[in-house]
Amino acid sequence: MSIKTLPKTRRKRKLKFEDTRQNLKDATPVKAETLEEKRERIAMLEADPEEWFRYYFPKYYYSEPAQFHIDATMRVLQHPEWYEVRIWSRELAKSTRTMMEVFYLVFVRRLHPSRIFGTLSEGEAAVQKKKYVLMISNSLDNAERLLYPYKLNLECNQRIISDYGLQEQAGKWKAEEFVTMDGVAFRALGAGQSPRGTRNEEARPDIILFDDIDTDMDCRNPDLIAKKWKWIEEAAISTRSVSKGTLIIFCGNRIATDCCITRACKLADHVDEVNIKDEEGRSTWPEKNTEEDIERVLSQKSYASAQKEYYNNPVTEGSVFKEMAYKPARPMQDYKLLVCYTDPSFRDTKKNDYKATVLVGKWEDEYHVLKCYLEQTTTARMVDWHYNIKQIVGNCNCYYYMEQCFLQDILIKEFYDICNQRGGTIPMGGDSRHKQDKFTRIESLLEPLNRNGKLFLNENEQQNPHMQRLEEQFLALSPQSRAHDDGPDAVEGAVWMLNSKLAASAGGIVSVARQGRRNGW
Repeated sequence: MSIKTLPKTRRKRKLKFEDTRQNLKDATPVKAETLEEKRERIAMLEADPEEWFRYYFPKYYYSEPAQFHIDATMRVLQHPEWYEVRIWSRELAKSTRTMMEVFYLVFVRRLHPSRIFGTLSEGEAAVQKKKYVLMISNSLDNAERLLYPYKLNLECNQRIISDYGLQEQAGKWKAEEFVTMDGVAFRALGAGQSPRGTRNEEARPDIILFDDIDTDMDCRNPDLIAKKWKWIEEAAISTRSVSKGTLIIFCGNRIATDCCITRACKLADHVDEVNIKDEEGRSTWPEKNTEEDIERVLSQKSYASAQKEYYNNPVTEGSVFKEMAYKPARPMQDYKLLVCYTDPSFRDTKKNDYKATVLVGKWEDEYHVLKCYLEQTTTARMVDWHYNIKQIVGNCNCYYYMEQCFLQDILIKEFYDICNQRGGTIPMGGDSRHKQDKFTRIESLLEPLNRNGKLFLNENEQQNPHMQRLEEQFLALSPQSRAHDDGPDAVEGAVWMLNSKLAASAGGIVSVARQGRRNGW
């Protein structure tokens, strides 16, 4: 049946499939050369894995690799027997890099680990090429999808075919399992399927790849994770030979506190965790992902989603704060007291920390977060927030606080210098109380208020990105999470100060916070 006679949907699918094949053929042209030139070129490429990747896979190797890519490849090539977990963020090419390494291992007879490149010395033997690749994912369909680029390159990559021969073997060429003319087998396997008797003639799998093995649904049920891991250990990995070197690679993200990736980390020879940005807020692969591009993408996602997919930090939303309530703010003069509290983070060197400044008012028995500034930014911008709040509160009574430790820091001089330039001071006081663990403080003081309908965010600020970040950080708060909590920490400080000031004015004991006020400007 010709393409023209196919139903519309199948015709579109067929045309897209043919376009993909043709694009790969067009991307891998072969130049005319003598047999001797060809042998010299292949030998040169095989001696340098990066150049080998660059030549044979131009569609994938379109950006220069980062150092973590190069280091990962060297680990794989130096160890015939190796178990690695690659917890690389999205957009860091973990599956693609692994595919290029696998092809190198099945096409190139590698040297002894002690002499990766160069000439073998007497007594050293070449390491045999890998013969059987097992691709395992959360389902058979997904495993076939991940194996498809391997099959496509074996069929259509003109450079591979020209240098290593025709690969497609008639009668042994299906989506879920195929064997090359050189006798290398590839098989897709879904979690839970029976892999018993998996062999390529006498060869057992010597490359076992786990890619996207975890799912969000499974991770909600510890019993399902335990069952899947039991299958991985007892069925999937057991397909390997005991006496032959085997490469095991897990590619994925840490999407839950307990998932197959985290369990694999406990057994691996090496765990490689790379996030989209490093601890200083810089792109970990700047050759491909600029920091501006990263920020653009992350701005389109919720905080919890970004943390899980790009920072390997699983966030269970609502584990402490189920939801945050919004309510219109009252006129400033209606509030018994106003407190502006700042958590300035660790200066500008820790660019992944958020600076947080919140304005909180007490009305009757409720606490209203009237204004919030929450951003990864500079001290100068943080000072500007205080002048904005000073304008908002007008002549109303407002106290300004910051953690006492920062008032002794170089940050306070910078803060003071900027205030002088602005032509007015912010009467900043220090929160000098001995603080408990941050999570405990936030949970014990704010969660009961929120649960009992006494803590509200300003409804008029609901579309403000700063207030949205504050809500996201509240929902992401949990004991085990590494999610940012600078916003909730600032709200806790403001509410604690409000209570302290009100208790003192009612004739109670003068608080530590009041004592710290004397150190203000």
